[in-house]
Amino acid sequence: MKPLAYRMRPQKIEDIVGQQHLVGPGKIIDRMVQARLLSSMILYGPPGTGKTSIASAIAGSTKYAFRTLNAATDSKKDLEVVAQEAKMSGTVVLMLDEIHRLTKPKQDFLLPHLEKGSIILIGATTENPYISISPAIRSRTQIYEVKPLTASDIKQAINNALADSTNGLGKMDIDLTSAAMSHLTQATYGDLRSTLNALELAAKSTAPDPNDNKIHLDLSVIEECLQKKALVQDKNGDAHYDVISAFQKSIRGSDSDAALHYLARLLEAGDLISVNRRLLTIAYEDIGLANPAAAARTVSAITAAEKIGLPEARIPLANAVIELCISPKSNSAISAIDAAIEDVRQGNYGDVPDTLKDAHYQGAKELGHGTDYKFPHDFPHDWVRQNYLPSKLKNKQYYHPKENGRIETAFKQQYELLRKAQK
Repeated sequence: MKPLAYRMRPQKIEDIVGQQHLVGPGKIIDRMVQARLLSSMILYGPPGTGKTSIASAIAGSTKYAFRTLNAATDSKKDLEVVAQEAKMSGTVVLMLDEIHRLTKPKQDFLLPHLEKGSIILIGATTENPYISISPAIRSRTQIYEVKPLTASDIKQAINNALADSTNGLGKMDIDLTSAAMSHLTQATYGDLRSTLNALELAAKSTAPDPNDNKIHLDLSVIEECLQKKALVQDKNGDAHYDVISAFQKSIRGSDSDAALHYLARLLEAGDLISVNRRLLTIAYEDIGLANPAAAARTVSAITAAEKIGLPEARIPLANAVIELCISPKSNSAISAIDAAIEDVRQGNYGDVPDTLKDAHYQGAKELGHGTDYKFPHDFPHDWVRQNYLPSKLKNKQYYHPKENGRIETAFKQQYELLRKAQK
């Protein structure tokens, strides 16, 4: 009776779907496994993205004993059992879910075992570990971000489950339509656990067709089992991305009614995550310095939406969308940083001027580092003329301010005043 997502957990590193920045050939976790030099780590990221799968695969690839505990519900005595096993049989890989809820007594018990390496801890959390996990644990672990799976990752995992006759659904003759597959790959926003469990529910709750004895899973069946409606039924499976694209372009084009229409479609599909991410991007990419306060209010609206959830989340989000549409627009900030990044990528950069180099170490003075630096706060108006760019980029301009709105107009005046004085 174990769910499909549990049964399909990878047994080896090479079987992991997604997270190739960590487990791909030559990447950090793959190197640890190949060298059998494991170190304790914390994996953080959204639910269903493979944190437990990575831990299971590490243990399977290295042949170490593997134990799973939950920091919130399992006791210190459970940790003592794992430590005793490690003492008797050697290294144990311990997957500790919800590690951000580890109490101090449990933490104090674990620390010496992590120091010795008898327990290789793989902590999993959806919280930011730099905020939610104690410094004592953080200092003894490596921290890696686990990212939401892409649609192609999810599709690969679905195909694996449909083909696997031992742990998957391979013994069932399942016909999954392309529209149903597309919805499965997109509707859970990278949560593979939810995807596979919905697929299993659909397969086992749908009677075979008496004409061909196949289990036909169409879009309506998958919508019911996921409890999420598809945005539209399109043959190419691009509707999700098309609606998000239209949403941003409508706000960029200052059309409030169109933007609200696409917001409604996304919310009706239950896609609060994409709405929030896209609004944050729009606020800084398309409105930017023309109205910085709008970006701050967008962040507040998204925070409120996340706290109250749907359907009430529609209210602060509608406020944000309308304000962003009506607001003056400017893409000067993204254009500026992209121009600077392009210079760096092309190798168009030089040495940091000696006056700006770090002078807080012995011997810096002899090298001439920081000796002629002028501290702006020691001068009238807290400003003094000196060179900050590398000499080969002297007078380079990345930021080209616009006059769309009184705020960036004021920024432009001050920027040009400072630039003229610098020259």
